[in-house]
Amino acid sequence: MYNQKGEIKEFEEKVVQINRVSKKTKGGNKRGFSVVVVIGDKKGRVGVGLGQAPEVVSAVRKATSYGRKHLILVPLLGTTIPHQVRLKLGAAEVLLKPAPPGSGVIAGGAVRAVVELAGIRDISSKVLGTKNQASNVYATLEGLRRLRPLKEEKIEKE
Repeated sequence: MYNQKGEIKEFEEKVVQINRVSKKTKGGNKRGFSVVVVIGDKKGRVGVGLGQAPEVVSAVRKATSYGRKHLILVPLLGTTIPHQVRLKLGAAEVLLKPAPPGSGVIAGGAVRAVVELAGIRDISSKVLGTKNQASNVYATLEGLRRLRPLKEEKIEKE
């Protein structure tokens, strides 16, 4: 992946949600945009940022900057996750399950964005709560944060 200057980018970014927001003021309406961006390197590092600005481009830049500063490291087991996790965060509830190699990413839009940019290639997931994509992104990120790597002893015994 390359940026505008032709340099290789360290992180890929995916815009998940764009909301137009407005505020009533004395002089009229004040409009702006709220953007949720997922950023990741497809090698186990992923982050989410929320940016608000009068223009979409500025909001995306702010969200990307925030996501870069708040990256998490996801423990991987080959091309999948080490164990199942079910998480409820606010109204969002997400179920993430490891999948056998070759099964691909079975996930909806919000979860898919986070999981693909984290570098997980085989996973099965289900969104059980709200349809709000921003909430689902944050719930997925928290679910990935709670993953624990398997101990080497268990792998050797099997």
